[in-house]
Amino acid sequence: MKKLILALAVSATTLAFQGCGNSSNNSADTSDTSAMATDTMGMADNSGMSVEQSDIDFANKAAVGGMAEVEFGKLAQEKSSNAQVKEFAAMMVKDHGMANEELKDIAGIKSITLPTALDDEHSKKFEELKSNSGTDFDKAYVDAMVDGHQKTLDLMTSEAGSGKDPELKGFASKTAPIVKMHLDMINKIKAGLK
Repeated sequence: MKKLILALAVSATTLAFQGCGNSSNNSADTSDTSAMATDTMGMADNSGMSVEQSDIDFANKAAVGGMAEVEFGKLAQEKSSNAQVKEFAAMMVKDHGMANEELKDIAGIKSITLPTALDDEHSKKFEELKSNSGTDFDKAYVDAMVDGHQKTLDLMTSEAGSGKDPELKGFASKTAPIVKMHLDMINKIKAGLK
């Protein structure tokens, strides 16, 4: 019995030493593997974040256009004297506000810095709208919405067809039909204005 216990003790000790020896080798192998995995992940992240300039330009134009729709919509909710225009303006704030948030999320993942203010063209248009009142405001706002939605539809259609980034292309494909619906609605409102 003593021999059996002694043999088990020697075997256990031998296995423990071998385990320790292998453990240090495995640690080195594991740390090298971890370092390689980290390097590979870093490379994958960097290459995955690479976005074509045309897609960045799309994101910037879409962001400015979306912000303009929201700002113009808020102004129309305050200044319009037409119930249909006010209703359309509320839809602009809601729909374009949601699209803006979605675009911000995509841009954040892609490390694209989007504009946070209107560009000169849209700022000028905002000031022009602000200076109008009554039916003059309604007509100017509706004209701006027709023009803006046509440009936005063209932008979305172009990105949906020829964009390189899958997420931005998907955003454009999903947003284009909504913009088309807005354009159809605002054209009907325009036809009804006197």
